[in-house]
Amino acid sequence: MPRTIRIASWNINSVRARIEIVARFLSEQAPDILCLQETKVVDEQFPETPFRTLGYKHLMLHGQPMHHGVCILSKIPLTQDDRLDWQNNGEARHLGVRLPNGWRLENVYIPAGGDVPDREENPKFGQKLDFLERMIAWSGTLEHPTILTGDFNVAPLESDVWSHKQLLNVVSHTPIEVETLDRLQAAGDWVDIGRHFHAAPARLYTWWSYRARDWAASDRGRRLDHMWVTPDLKDHAVGHVVHEPARGWLRPSDHIPIVTEFRL
Repeated sequence: MPRTIRIASWNINSVRARIEIVARFLSEQAPDILCLQETKVVDEQFPETPFRTLGYKHLMLHGQPMHHGVCILSKIPLTQDDRLDWQNNGEARHLGVRLPNGWRLENVYIPAGGDVPDREENPKFGQKLDFLERMIAWSGTLEHPTILTGDFNVAPLESDVWSHKQLLNVVSHTPIEVETLDRLQAAGDWVDIGRHFHAAPARLYTWWSYRARDWAASDRGRRLDHMWVTPDLKDHAVGHVVHEPARGWLRPSDHIPIVTEFRL
């Protein structure tokens, strides 16, 4: 393995529809590993060739038709392909692997939770909270240095959203979601690498709605994408970057890539 490793995460909102910008990101930034969420493709139809051509010869895929799906593209060997069903219904929302040095890398796509923040009126919101509860139970069982990354679909801090006051009752920033994510963080003693390098209240967004006529001008962003590590990896992290220009690329995802560099 190299002396440092750069791990990226990106909710791409259909890898086949946006393969050109994924290839552009890999060509320009060349992370060692890229975790994708919302790939929206079955494994048999995943477009492997462009990524293998760019040097990403180690692919771990966990897809399903039309919805959800996660994958890990890597220049270095990966082993131990784990798929945990935190949604409890078979949806493809998690993929975990082991790196050659023994570290674990867990790629997760937490449900968005629908539009109404009430589990009685909106079962999807309850499913999201239950998903997080299963992750909390899992976090208490960790035995190896672990990196947890992906689209968490929760912006926990007041400075993680463009307006704390206006989004208090909007799914992704409601008090119950924030409290549940806080318990998840405490369960594994996770270190939030984004805020480790860009301390609150610094502006740090990873998502802008497609509904905005000009996303950059309105800048109504949220920090939904995260990179967390167990405490034994905190001092291995040497930098964390959000690639905001990718939101303005041709046919963009509504999310942008995040990248953390680790010293091995």
